[in-house]
Amino acid sequence: MKRHGAGGETSDVAKVGSLAAATGLTVRTLHYYDEIGLLSPSARTAAGHRLYAADDVQRLYRIVTLRQLGFALDEISATLDDPRWDLLATINRHIGRIDHRLGVEHRLRNRLAAISDTLTRDRHDIDIHEYLHILEDMSMLSTTIQRRIPTIVYRDIAAAHEFLTTVFGFEPGRVAQAPDGTVYHAEVTAGDGVIWLHAVSERFRLQSPLALGASTEQMSIVVEDVDAHYRRAEEHGAEIVYPPTDQPYGSREYGARDPEGRLWSFLSPLT
Repeated sequence: MKRHGAGGETSDVAKVGSLAAATGLTVRTLHYYDEIGLLSPSARTAAGHRLYAADDVQRLYRIVTLRQLGFALDEISATLDDPRWDLLATINRHIGRIDHRLGVEHRLRNRLAAISDTLTRDRHDIDIHEYLHILEDMSMLSTTIQRRIPTIVYRDIAAAHEFLTTVFGFEPGRVAQAPDGTVYHAEVTAGDGVIWLHAVSERFRLQSPLALGASTEQMSIVVEDVDAHYRRAEEHGAEIVYPPTDQPYGSREYGARDPEGRLWSFLSPLT
């Protein structure tokens, strides 16, 4: 709709109902975003109805994109107000995700077309691997579960982030700080995925191995050269649990602990 300004000019605005319909969000969700200060409309009608301008809709695009990337609402709020936010980079990243999905869909279509041609010629000896490839592509297109994000708990997130990037060579990601400088969330990238570093929490019964005196899980990371990675970790003073060893299940791996006692294994496939 058009809203008339004081000087008679008009500007494009959207009511909350039409914005909800266009985005697939509920009106209740948009009201909630307004209540917590995440997305407040630029104007209201005389009757108090919310009116969203172009800048508001752009902000909503950023919110929806970050939600799809796995960010929590408090993290999104901090990111949106970061002056270093790069809209172009975000759009390009969004394009990259769409291109990846289109590539998988194209590959899946070609596989199905090839099987269709085979069956048309009255041949029914479809290789089992073809079905496995099809199922794999279908799982990649599933919208039920879109992404996995391992989350591991640390007493000192800042120190853990420094250790994982310096000693284990993970790519550093964002580090979120409270106003008093305390780090309450951090991220590292390990190969094809991100790992979240979470603070201990009595509410959710999340504890560091340092407090428990034991580790209840183990992270396994595939590296290009396990022996080179081992030497790097050893040179940086990591606690080595066992040196590179050829395992009967087809990998060469070694184990090391981080400063809070969590066990990590690094491995390379045996060729």
